This record gives sequence, structure tokens and C-alpha cells, in this order.
Amino acid sequence: METKNDLFEEKGDKGNIRAAGDMPLAARMRPRLLEEFVGQKHILGEGKLLRRLIDSDRIASLILYGAPGTGKSALASVISSLTKSKFDSIHAASAGVKEVKALLEAAKKRKESTGKKTILFIDEIHRFSKSQQDILIHDVEHGNVVLIGATTHNPFFYIIPALISRSHVFEFRPHLEDDIVFILNRALRDTLRGMGTVPVVAEAEAVAHIARVSDGDARRALNALEVGILTTPPQSDGKIYFTKAVAEESIQKKIVRYDRDGDDHYDAISAFIKSMRGTDPDAALYWLAKMLYAGEEPRFIARRIIICAAEDVGNADPQALVVANAALQAAEFVGMPEARILLAQAAVYVACAPKSNASYMGLEKAAADVNNESAEEVPEHLKDASYQGAKILGHGQDYEYAHKGPEHYVKQEYVKKNRKYYYPTDLGYEKRIAEWLEHLKKE
Repeated sequence: METKNDLFEEKGDKGNIRAAGDMPLAARMRPRLLEEFVGQKHILGEGKLLRRLIDSDRIASLILYGAPGTGKSALASVISSLTKSKFDSIHAASAGVKEVKALLEAAKKRKESTGKKTILFIDEIHRFSKSQQDILIHDVEHGNVVLIGATTHNPFFYIIPALISRSHVFEFRPHLEDDIVFILNRALRDTLRGMGTVPVVAEAEAVAHIARVSDGDARRALNALEVGILTTPPQSDGKIYFTKAVAEESIQKKIVRYDRDGDDHYDAISAFIKSMRGTDPDAALYWLAKMLYAGEEPRFIARRIIICAAEDVGNADPQALVVANAALQAAEFVGMPEARILLAQAAVYVACAPKSNASYMGLEKAAADVNNESAEEVPEHLKDASYQGAKILGHGQDYEYAHKGPEHYVKQEYVKKNRKYYYPTDLGYEKRIAEWLEHLKKE
């Protein structure tokens, strides 16, 4: 079975010049040669593994992972034009099991009859269920197909381990602003596929604005450029002036890369927590602003501030937990957008507070003992003595009420084995705690 490269194939003659409205500019400007590919030097630079695989036409199974508009499908298009192998492509959102099995069977027969390899490109492979991905394993394992999967989701969460272990995983990073500027200027100059035949005068500031706001997404940047040019009427001199005002209107609100179920969500909250822990209120405010801008749930953010207040500030400043918890309650009462002010106050307080994880570390050590040792019985004098018959059992006898002692403290055994878990630091309020405990031990 021979299938067309539907994702990449252009209708008509190969060298035919397309009209501007026939295909989106982003599709027309897709690189045809590896030399036209912009960015991703960390994996496609001279001497890099992926570059060597493509140059030698010895593509192994690949998982291309990264944000939208970073060149995953574009690179697959380049490979399709360079390889001597049969190149089939499908989109996981629309391909069914029957279609996939037919492609695999055809690839197997092709290899057996002609020895020709088949490269199968699956766009958005994360959309395949586990059972659909399982279908691929046998043919990938036996070399009937070379798999290239593209995904915007972390493959280590969304692709089954059997495929991951048989593939090279390459991460595509967001384009640098300079890369986007280069791509846009190339599209403006290109008379065959770009806007070179259109009388456009593009301000450098306008191009720079699109590059900055597109957030590393080349496709979005090209779409904004095209919309701005095609919807702006020519002036009296017959030229279209692509100004910063036009650029701002064309790209509108910046779309921050943020998948609330994916890497962006977890990476941003991780950076937020680590910034508070690292006493960097400015960084904490940046990550907070990014999450709120992207529509993150305020309660989720507030919960993380509360956890950080207890885990990382602890008793160095007990007030941090009070402030964090108050921010959660107040944010739920006030609602957005004002709730962001409360979250900012709490985040800054926690970030600036002295830090101690002594309580948390003490709990971890105690938990390890509970898990690894025989569980201790509660000492008899500490057992519940509030019920009838407890005295007969000896429960609660010889217990000394702490408040009867001087300074409301008496020395007695509270756990049979002598244990030490809590080591207060000399920072903030915890220093006072350490001094108080030391004072009582001297009594």
C-alpha cells in the first residue's frame, strides 16, 4: 500500500509558485533543505547526532518533542524530501488502528520484496492511546518501519516506555527572538513562497515586536505577519506599511506556552517554589505573573505557597504559614483579578522570610524509622486513661502533668527509644526555639 505524504505534499507541479491565499504563509515557508532550517543548533548543528543521521540518510526511530512552532513537523518535511526511503505520514488525531496496521503491513512487504526502508511520521503521537502505540512496537523492533513521532507533550509521560527505549528523543526549544526575526525577514524577501512580490514596507520595530510576542513560535509569528499584511490597505503610493501598530493588532494578546496538564504547568510551579525557597522575591513574582497570565487556578498557586511556607520557612518564621493560609482564604473570598494581589503578598513574604526545613526533615527521619523499624508501643504512662478500667490496666499511671512543673515543663519519657529528629537552626524565630530547648535541658 502506497500512501501520499499528506502532511507535506503540495498539489500541482513541484516547482509551481503558489498564490498568497492558496496556503498559509507558515506552510509555504516551511524549509525544503536542511540548510534552510533555522534554530535547534543544540541538536542540528554541525557534528550533532541528529544532523549526522539526516546527512547520512540513516534515520533511526526518533521522538521530536517541543512546543508548537519550533520546527518538529518542518524537520520531518525536510527529511521526507531528502531520504531515499519511502516516507509515509499520518496525524494521530485522525488516524485509526486500521490505517496504521495497513501502513505497517505495507512497510513490511516493501522491506521483504525490495529491501527499501519505510519512515513513518506520526504527528501529535501523544494522541495515540497506549493500545495504539503498542501496535507499533513489533514493526519498530524488527526494522519494518523507522518511526518519527512529533509531540508537544513530554514523551516520558505520554509515550509508552517500549517506544521510548527504541527511539532517540530530541527536545526542540522555543526559537530565539533573533531566529524569529530572521524567519520573518526571509518571508518578506522571498518572491516565490513568501511576501516578496507584495509591496510591503515593514518597520524593523514591527518585526521585532512579533518576534518578541510570539514566544518562540515561528508559525504564530508568520501567521501574524501574513494577517497584518493582507488586511492592511495600501497607501496612496501603492505600498503596504507594516507598522508596530499593525503588528500589535495582528498578534494581539501574547499567548504564553502553558499547558495546565503538561510540562509548562509543572515546570512553572517548580520554578515558582524554588524561587521562594531560594529567597528571590523578584523571580517568584515573575513565575507567579506567568502562571496567572496563562490562566492557572489561583487556589493551586495558593496551596503551593502554603506548602512552601511550612516546608521551607517552617519555624524560622511561623508567621509565614499564617500569611500564606490567609492569602488562600482571602483569595477565595475576593476572587480574581484582585486575588492576584493577595497571592503576590504571600509569595513575597514567604520568599523573603528566613528559611528552615528542620521540621520537615525531622518528619522525614521519623517516617524512615517508622517504616524501617519495629513500631514502638506507647509507654504505659502516656496511654489514654480517660475511660473506666484504664487504671486497672495501668494506663496513664505515673504520668506527670507538664503544667505542674516549673516553666510548665517536667522531664519524662515520651518515647521509649531515645530519638533526635528536630534540629532547629539559628535563623529567625527558630533560633529562639533552639535556645529555649537548650535552656530546658539544663534544668
